[in-house]
Amino acid sequence: VQLVESGGGLVQAGDSLKLSCAASGRTSGEYAMGWFRQASGKEREFVSAISRNGINTYYADSVKGRFTISRDSAKNLVYLQMDSLKPEDTAVYYCAAKTPYYTGTYYKHQNDYDYWGQGTQVTVSS
Repeated sequence: VQLVESGGGLVQAGDSLKLSCAASGRTSGEYAMGWFRQASGKEREFVSAISRNGINTYYADSVKGRFTISRDSAKNLVYLQMDSLKPEDTAVYYCAAKTPYYTGTYYKHQNDYDYWGQGTQVTVSS
């Protein structure tokens, strides 16, 4: 499966952005999906994950209550709604796909994931 992220950009603190991850090759509905980010000079870190069936989600503490992950499997899309953005959210955001063992499982570790997109830059100015 090929993953392509979009929706990044330059915003001010407190603004919102919605990232999209489009899957091609195979349907994203077959995969558990995750979002990760990597700030300049830092390790890539987990942001959020959603199970294949879309029922179960998980968030990093740093984004909990501000970010929302969702999916539209019919459209092969996964979203990351980012509200109340902070300068520390500045990073390249990546989506990832994992063939799950169970339809309700989400995955928090990047080594779990089989496929990755190229990333989209999000810059939040203060």
